[in-house]
Amino acid sequence: MTELREWLTTRAAEDYQLYQRFGKPLEAAHRGEYIAIGLQGDTILGASDVDVLEQAIVRFGSGSFAFQRVGHRTFGQWLSLLQ
Repeated sequence: MTELREWLTTRAAEDYQLYQRFGKPLEAAHRGEYIAIGLQGDTILGASDVDVLEQAIVRFGSGSFAFQRVGHRTFGQWLSLLQ
């Protein structure tokens, strides 16, 4: 269980950094859309979470991208505030 917690913590930090670098600059023009950000900074934007996720899995591979709604706090960030 400790390994999973460490992996989740590392993954959340990586996703946060990807969003800050590549997603945050898009907030003014794309607030409310969904974004997937590959590890190299490539992005996929769209109105449908399912469509963006499907495209991201094909393009980046499962577990190899950050995903969230542009301009919104992610679920993992929300949970961290409760701890």
